[in-house]
Amino acid sequence: MKTTIYEREYKLGKDAVLQLGRSTLIMGILNVTPDSFSDGGRYNDRERAVAHALKLVEEGADMIDIGGESTRPGHEKVGAEEELSRVIPVIEAIHKQAPHIPLSIDTYKAQVARQAILAGAHIINDIWGFKDDPEMPKTAAELGCPVILMHNRRDRDYTDLIEDVKRDLMESVEVARQAGVQDHQILLDPGIGFAKDYDENLQVMASLDQLVALGFPVLLATSRKRFIQTVLDAPAQDVLEGTAATVAYGIAQGCQIVRVHDVQQVKRTAKMCDAMTYRSMELERI
Repeated sequence: MKTTIYEREYKLGKDAVLQLGRSTLIMGILNVTPDSFSDGGRYNDRERAVAHALKLVEEGADMIDIGGESTRPGHEKVGAEEELSRVIPVIEAIHKQAPHIPLSIDTYKAQVARQAILAGAHIINDIWGFKDDPEMPKTAAELGCPVILMHNRRDRDYTDLIEDVKRDLMESVEVARQAGVQDHQILLDPGIGFAKDYDENLQVMASLDQLVALGFPVLLATSRKRFIQTVLDAPAQDVLEGTAATVAYGIAQGCQIVRVHDVQQVKRTAKMCDAMTYRSMELERI
């Protein structure tokens, strides 16, 4: 299997750096919410949130994704002020204690993104791919930070699922470009679990290489998702093996960042996958 790997170096402020192209990067999940689907309420206290972030880094996380609004199915929307009150103290505290740790802000609101970056975050992770808040593209361009554009839809009227997902993602890319975001700052996320049913999630998983071929690094976020729970007939907290399987499958198709709850175990999974994937690339160059 020929795997496309993009090489990128992101210098994030004075201390933080991300290097793509040498190994799979692990994004640890930090939800500072009362209602996230698998860990809601566990880390919505600043001290516990910071401690958990540092623990994830010790376990092998290359960056931390901080979210202040649950995006689980049926979630209640949170206003910008409430979201800011949840994430800003945590971002400031982590950045103060460990400025070398790259932080992403999981938000689709421009106001939250701006304040988070100014507080010490480095990356904007938008689940609506710049298609919800019209101020987000311009804000990201002004901040000059990397952006993760996730696939999402308000409906599921697909004609050809994979072609539609590819088209939707490139629409997000074009919105970003028009606002002034540079291509090297753009990463894509196929949006597993968003606007997709069980079969559609599996179809996207089987076609990740086509999304990688769009020309941008791809982040895969499958951790504890419902389609894995369905396959294994197990609750969210008991599907580590299923998450690891999706991670391995994604890495084999060229995904370069994985967003997960169980950092230590997935780090080991990724390390084994990298030994095979990156070795095969070296052999192709000989």
